[in-house]
Amino acid sequence: MIQSHSSPLETKHVSPHAGIGDKIRGAMAVGKTRWGMLALVFFATTLNYIDRAALGVMQPILADKMSWTAMDYANINFWFQVGYAVGFLLQGRFIDKVGVKRAFFLAVLLWSLATGAHGLATSAVGFMVCRFILGLTEAANYPACIKTARTWFPAGERALATGIFNAGTNVGAMLTPALLPLILSVWGWQGAFLSMAALGVVWLVFWSLKYYAPEDHPSVKASELEYIQHGAEPAQKGAPLSQILRMRGTWAFALAYAITAPVFWFYLYWLPPFLNQQYNLGISVSQMGIPLIIIWLTADFGSVGGGILSSWLIGRGVKPITSRLISMLIFACAIGCVVFAAHASGLWIAVLAISLGVGAHQAWTANIWSLVMDYTPKHMMSTVFGFGGMCAAIGGMFMTQIVGYVLTVTHNNYTVLFTIIPAMYFIALTWLFFMAPRKVPELG
Repeated sequence: MIQSHSSPLETKHVSPHAGIGDKIRGAMAVGKTRWGMLALVFFATTLNYIDRAALGVMQPILADKMSWTAMDYANINFWFQVGYAVGFLLQGRFIDKVGVKRAFFLAVLLWSLATGAHGLATSAVGFMVCRFILGLTEAANYPACIKTARTWFPAGERALATGIFNAGTNVGAMLTPALLPLILSVWGWQGAFLSMAALGVVWLVFWSLKYYAPEDHPSVKASELEYIQHGAEPAQKGAPLSQILRMRGTWAFALAYAITAPVFWFYLYWLPPFLNQQYNLGISVSQMGIPLIIIWLTADFGSVGGGILSSWLIGRGVKPITSRLISMLIFACAIGCVVFAAHASGLWIAVLAISLGVGAHQAWTANIWSLVMDYTPKHMMSTVFGFGGMCAAIGGMFMTQIVGYVLTVTHNNYTVLFTIIPAMYFIALTWLFFMAPRKVPELG
């Protein structure tokens, strides 16, 4: 029988009444191996988003060379989302069946090859094919990262760990406009894609040598292993997909994530074209790069800060799932500031509004991912997350087409898009409040 999780702050290692500094020191004292595993998935996520964000930054160059229309660009992103949707479900099941180490290695190898193949494309159709394959393989990233966090971290650290690895999305999106102009000036756009593929190969070496499950790791301390596994459910065999789809928590996460995740893809794909159109920035580091770096740096603070907030509430005695919902309500309110972006009187006011919105989105994401980890049994974690990711990718497919259509009929007016974004979070939060289980279900 599976028991509900207890907070690691209730263990003998760390007192629930200790200050936040004492809790951090106490958690580190039991061992640091889990943070090394977290670093591996952080860098994988960074690479994932470098590969993904590069297209948006290079869009003005590629559109000029290949005569892309706004709808061509939307369709290229649409086919990425198609691959992403299919890949999420397949990759989640594959990870649960063969283990995160082997499955993630194969996925990163294939997405690095797909990234390099972009350099051979000569038309919009060629990019659609490459983006489909990239989406199919990159879909493994988050199920693998979530599985790693669920395996290596107890409930009280889970949101912080999630926020940290998810900060890799913003680091990747931030590094891309900072480094890409230099690479483009030296090697051109084909060389840029090949360089990104090479980074994936470097990561594969570290992953194959360093990653292990907690019970198999050659250097993990016994105290850290006990800390990680305190209150954990006993090992279970993989569950059939039909059983997972009958679980209320699967649908609680899947629909809420499908409503809100496409917003981040909107930012990733359309922020560079929006800023370039509104303020004629070009693709240089000083013009386009600095605003994007500020936006994604703020998102990093949101990602980690969102995890800290719910962990702090857990430390004050609030139940884990309740702490996630409270945190998400706060961040949903903060996201409302993006409505000011479309009609901002200047570049930096628009950057401020978007930065706050993106940061709050990442804080929300850290908590919805931690929420699903709190009530999902470990042996079906990647499948549940993969199914939710598939639903989110389908939502992203519709979002991409809607954005392309709205910008076409309104002659590139972003007002409607920025106005509807905040409402999406309150709809998702209402769904979660009524549908999310309050503990790990008891399974026979």
